[in-house]
Amino acid sequence: MRILYFNRLILLLLTTGLAGCAPQQKPFAAPSPIPVPQPTSAPRPYLLHIPGVSGESIVDHTLLRGFRDGHLDADLEIYDWTEHDPGVPALQAIGRNKKQAMKIADQLTAKFRADPRLVIYLTCHSGGAGLAAWALEDLPPDVKVQRVLFIAPALSPGYDLSRALSHVRDKAYAFYSDRDTVVLSVGTRVFGTIDGVYGDAAGNKGFVQSTDADPKQYAKLVQYPYDTAWARLGHYGDHIGPMSTPFAREILEPLLEAKP
Repeated sequence: MRILYFNRLILLLLTTGLAGCAPQQKPFAAPSPIPVPQPTSAPRPYLLHIPGVSGESIVDHTLLRGFRDGHLDADLEIYDWTEHDPGVPALQAIGRNKKQAMKIADQLTAKFRADPRLVIYLTCHSGGAGLAAWALEDLPPDVKVQRVLFIAPALSPGYDLSRALSHVRDKAYAFYSDRDTVVLSVGTRVFGTIDGVYGDAAGNKGFVQSTDADPKQYAKLVQYPYDTAWARLGHYGDHIGPMSTPFAREILEPLLEAKP
């Protein structure tokens, strides 16, 4: 009996000791939830302005000041394409200007690729209209700008804007004046338009839709002839009048931010 009792006692001690040495089970913990990416806010709109053959000048800055005074919510930039060779040489350097237009297209494409939600505005004055049109034509098929302003464009009236307009989501606005004769009538008859046509420019007569143009794309083009009421805003129908700060603030800026 004593032996049997002793054996049971040893077995009990051994069993208890082994149980105490067993690894402790950790309580079950639910896996942490996978974080869901939160949508970021849309980027601030971007406006690129292309000046005329004089290159970046005071009139380009009075234009942008008008946009700011009108509370345009956008990052503003001026692209000087003249390569420090302004005036008539810049006007007539078509090959060089086409290369500059490709650089502008690359810049707009890079902006778009960084965030396709980006709203892009494109504005241009005088000879810059050619660079703007060619840059739009050079964009990849999926890259679009929201709106375009052609201000006193030195393109020929019959230039086919179909390809350029295909890269415009909403509207392209063109401002012209038959009072702009020194630069866009006499000047372009003597020295040519930015696309090499000798005659009145679109900034004097307005754009004319050719029979080969795409009517669907031209439906995006809205043209404004000079209105004498604009004189109160510093625009007297001359070549630099539409670049005045009051005109940009009161007339141009609302067009850029208009709801599509």
